[in-house]
Amino acid sequence: MGLAFSKYEGLGNDFVLVDAAAWGGRTPDDARAICDRHTGVGADGVLVVDADRPSMHVINSDGSIAEMCGNGLRCVVWHLARRALGLGARLGPGAPSNEAPSRGRIVDDAVLVVETGAGPHPSRLVSSEGRAAIVEVRMRAPSLSPRDLPLDASAPLVDAPFLEGVPFTAVSMGNPHLVTFAEGLERLSLGPAVQRDPRLPEGANVGFARPATIEGRDGFVLDVLERGSGWTRACGTGACAAAVAAVVTNRAARHVPIPIRLPGGLLELTVGAEGEPVWMRGPARHVFDGELEALG
Repeated sequence: MGLAFSKYEGLGNDFVLVDAAAWGGRTPDDARAICDRHTGVGADGVLVVDADRPSMHVINSDGSIAEMCGNGLRCVVWHLARRALGLGARLGPGAPSNEAPSRGRIVDDAVLVVETGAGPHPSRLVSSEGRAAIVEVRMRAPSLSPRDLPLDASAPLVDAPFLEGVPFTAVSMGNPHLVTFAEGLERLSLGPAVQRDPRLPEGANVGFARPATIEGRDGFVLDVLERGSGWTRACGTGACAAAVAAVVTNRAARHVPIPIRLPGGLLELTVGAEGEPVWMRGPARHVFDGELEALG
């Protein structure tokens, strides 16, 4: 019996979606084999989806487990919406379908709550056309507490020197992030050094942000070194963390959509009052469906 899958991407951050029951006892080695861009399907991660709960389990391309993935969550919401609307493959028993979805435009205000390793996330399909959609996700409330990252520190790290004198802000979005707005940095060496710092026992996603005018609005350009995936075309939780870091360092305002451009494209983040969740809006696209006859 083969493994049915669907390939999705959000801003170039690409994923292989598989049904939880079909995934069964498969291993991180299987995920690595699937994600290999030369000998597998090729992806930044495998998303194990349980449509009945519904829930999402994230396995990075190196086989490690991530608590949460914002771009992946948008893809899962779009996949479940397509499944409910009869627009594509239903993962699980039976052959996958490559049927092209309707060209009609769909607007669905129904809220879908998806469970993740970082808790439940209400999400909404804003619109869709063809294989692409715009999805809005209510991310969890951010935390600056060192305990929540975790970070070995006695106080929150907010625009303060962390490594080599470079100021960072530490934000938990259910997964750990360190964000800097400093310019002129050797990112290729600094990013991995931050991830390996012993004060971060579980590592961290490292974001490098700089102010920019985007579509006539004040925003930021962001590059993220992601745990388990390396330098990524897009990181949804990284964009959320950068927006939070911008707000708490007075570089951006609360309750106002903040455009953040990643290498793969644009996300829009809205940071609420302290203790409130971050809202993320961005694209998701179905690429193709398939079936793996064997893994490894």
